[in-house]
Amino acid sequence: MANITIRRGTPDDLARVHELIVELAIYERAPEEVTNTLVDMHRDGFGPESIFGFFVAETPEQGILGIALFYTAYSTWKGRMLFLEDLVVTEAARGTGIGKKLFDAVVAEARRTGAHRLKWQVLEWNEPAIGFYKHIGANLDPEWFNGNLSAEQLQAYACDAAVVAAVEANTLRNE
Repeated sequence: MANITIRRGTPDDLARVHELIVELAIYERAPEEVTNTLVDMHRDGFGPESIFGFFVAETPEQGILGIALFYTAYSTWKGRMLFLEDLVVTEAARGTGIGKKLFDAVVAEARRTGAHRLKWQVLEWNEPAIGFYKHIGANLDPEWFNGNLSAEQLQAYACDAAVVAAVEANTLRNE
């Protein structure tokens, strides 16, 4: 595919980025799980305390065909790391090299920011993605389980009241 440009995402890209996120959720058989909104994404990506960045792949003729969304994380063993949350290429453009270019951009960002590690997840049944990651020589670690609490589980979880009070007091003190 000719004329592919990889660039940092902007607020003007968010509507298309959200569409690609929904497309990914459909591919991963979980479209009902997308609760993120454009307002959330604008605040979290471009607000005063932005917490993620992204690259887009586009052509002049077709617009944005893929994204790589990432954020900085921290490893107690290694220090600064980048976490690639999602790498999405629209179905019609898969197999054209766009995914590799987006991955390259994230690797370059990890190097630029001094990250000591780049991490991501891939579903065990996503054979095309697994094949891609194996082809580039990545480690796919079968030993680690992913833990999650949903929004409902976070609210239902019984926290120690003294710990909650200490966290809230510390937060208020730092505001």
